[in-house]
Amino acid sequence: MKGSEILPRHYILSGCSWAFEDGIHNADIEVTDGKIKEIRRNGTIEMTDTNTHVFFMEGKLVTYGLCDVHVHLRQPGYEAKETIKTGSAAALNGGFTAVCAMPNLNPTPDSVEHIGSELHHIKEDAAVDVFPYASITIDRKGRQLVDMEALKQYAVAFSDDGSGVQDEEMMKNAMQEAARLDVIIAAHCEVNDLLKGGYIHDGEYCKTNGHKGICSESEWGQIARDLRLAKETGCRYHVCHISTKESVELIRQAKKRGVKVTCETGPHYLVFCDEDLQDEGRFKMNPPIRSREDRDALIEGIKDGTIDCIATDHAPHTADEKSRGLRGSAMGVVGLETAFGVCHTYLVKTGIISLQRLIELMTLNPRRIFNLEVDGDANFTVFDLNHEWTVDPRQFASMGKATPFEGMKLTGKPETVIFKGKKIDL
Repeated sequence: MKGSEILPRHYILSGCSWAFEDGIHNADIEVTDGKIKEIRRNGTIEMTDTNTHVFFMEGKLVTYGLCDVHVHLRQPGYEAKETIKTGSAAALNGGFTAVCAMPNLNPTPDSVEHIGSELHHIKEDAAVDVFPYASITIDRKGRQLVDMEALKQYAVAFSDDGSGVQDEEMMKNAMQEAARLDVIIAAHCEVNDLLKGGYIHDGEYCKTNGHKGICSESEWGQIARDLRLAKETGCRYHVCHISTKESVELIRQAKKRGVKVTCETGPHYLVFCDEDLQDEGRFKMNPPIRSREDRDALIEGIKDGTIDCIATDHAPHTADEKSRGLRGSAMGVVGLETAFGVCHTYLVKTGIISLQRLIELMTLNPRRIFNLEVDGDANFTVFDLNHEWTVDPRQFASMGKATPFEGMKLTGKPETVIFKGKKIDL
């Protein structure tokens, strides 16, 4: 971060590009007391106050601050990997003003007391808005449901992320209670009995190089079960980090049947396939990078609206934990500081999706689904879409450095974040 300044109570962002419903157009944005007063398309806002400060933004894209609904900030319990302070700094560096923090912590946020510990760290150290998940079950063990009613006011949603809820009756009970309370169940879908010690996709690379594979059904099999339960209970159901073509099609058909389902995928699943794997920890995550056909299906899913969000699953580990190749390294890679550049370079610049669609996937949809609507707040990210840069993990604010995008050249980077009355130059 280069520096920050306190913004005046009344200012204008002049001549920027802004995503309207019918596309990207030039606009002026007027802000008073931290709230958007007016966004005027293709015109200049008249200055009624001679003290109004004007920031000239010609050639820059301005969006609502990016929002990531799936990150791991590791605190409390795993501060050697990441902290609220370093993880939220990474979010800011990547152009995010809001992130949702997953519950695989110690203690697990499975009670008001335990989530209170996490909220304390957030209040003390967060550089952006951090919204914590509560777990679905006590200690994420899948045996006893948490008190959702007590946790509802503190949690953005409920997830046992890192673990699939194995027992169907337990998941049904969770969905029934979630439906009653009108809260979201966000599911990490994984059938433990199908894992069989696997750690990468069971494709050609796996077989050729003597690794143990994770079959696609371990993901889509549980999604199929949960979609059936979501239809039966009326629960709002969000599927985390989908990676297989079967998952895409199951969700596509469920949406057509009226199931209240949304889903996300990660930038790495949209760029890589298992043909790109190297025997390095920075290519190991759960779910794994899958086949070319899976990647292509995911791309179709973001094009046709089946996939609602792009979320990073930012999952930092220590350098030692990621230094043991595909077999021995911990599952998880970082992604907050590369997400926009990766998606802009590989999805927008290639013509796969429009810039407007990328903004929907990374800002508007996640906020809408998780009830994090901007509601007129003047929290913005300013992008230089022509900025060319090379991914260098040594420059990351995150304590985690393992990324499959290391060394890759990207185009498009956040350069300024406006957040809660401050203009922060990155």
